[in-house]
Amino acid sequence: MPEPPEMPEIRVDHVGIAVHSVADAEPLLELLGAEKMVHEEDPTGAFRWAYYLLGDASRVELVEPVGDEESFLTDFLAANGPGMHHVTLEVADMDAASAALESERIRVVDRTDYDEWSEAFVSPRNPTGVLFQLMEYREPFAEGRPDPERLYIGGKRLSADE
Repeated sequence: MPEPPEMPEIRVDHVGIAVHSVADAEPLLELLGAEKMVHEEDPTGAFRWAYYLLGDASRVELVEPVGDEESFLTDFLAANGPGMHHVTLEVADMDAASAALESERIRVVDRTDYDEWSEAFVSPRNPTGVLFQLMEYREPFAEGRPDPERLYIGGKRLSADE
């Protein structure tokens, strides 16, 4: 049997929490000592995400729906209410990470490539039952965002090129 492809460098980037309203949920994170880094709309316009720093390595993301249109997020909130939605893993190389997982029959779905990042998801129909988001940041991600060096764990994005 051939060896599976090698998994590139990978680390936990953040935990995503689905909420009806970032404004309603944010005071708890502030009480816990979280510092908001960004609050912006996703490129599809279906949701907004706010990214928080806790200490020097932990991050939490609050994800809220935009408007009344049905989406994955409104469906999740209707079925489950607010709560943990996904765990994001930063990967140095999306292609290599996807290939390594798929070689072991782990389904990687819904890949999207933007100028600033690539993302894909490990179906929660895996032995953990958790939805994992795989994220490969690209150089333009930090452009125009405050404190770009603080956006990444350890101040630096993972990269297959380094």
